[in-house]
Amino acid sequence: MPFGLKNAGATYQRLMDKIFRPQIGRNVEVYVDDMLVKSKKAEEHVKDLEETFSVLRKYKLKLNLAKCAFGVPGGCFLGFMVTQRGIEANPLKIKAIIDMKAPTCLNEVQKLTGRIAALSRFISKSAKRAYHSSKR
Repeated sequence: MPFGLKNAGATYQRLMDKIFRPQIGRNVEVYVDDMLVKSKKAEEHVKDLEETFSVLRKYKLKLNLAKCAFGVPGGCFLGFMVTQRGIEANPLKIKAIIDMKAPTCLNEVQKLTGRIAALSRFISKSAKRAYHSSKR
């Protein structure tokens, strides 16, 4: 399916959601053309991969081997780091924020708050901290 078509991405996502429905959330995560097969134990991973490959074969879908990585303990998926501990912020995104100069006025605090919004799920009590920063 050519992805240049207007609804190609949404159509493809619906297909992925449909064919991987039994696995999504359990051992597979799919977002358009990004796929992650996850397992808690190495022994389970081979079975999870076999199940995923079986679905791919059934629907005659192919993977680009150059873009695949198998048996890795973690990696970047949709801009986040996925590890055995769970989903974590991407260190490259954090570094850009850490290296910024400290805000000196309300406008700069508001800009900083907007930039860290995507990372707020990884910062304990981020809404409370942002509120107190803007009150100063």
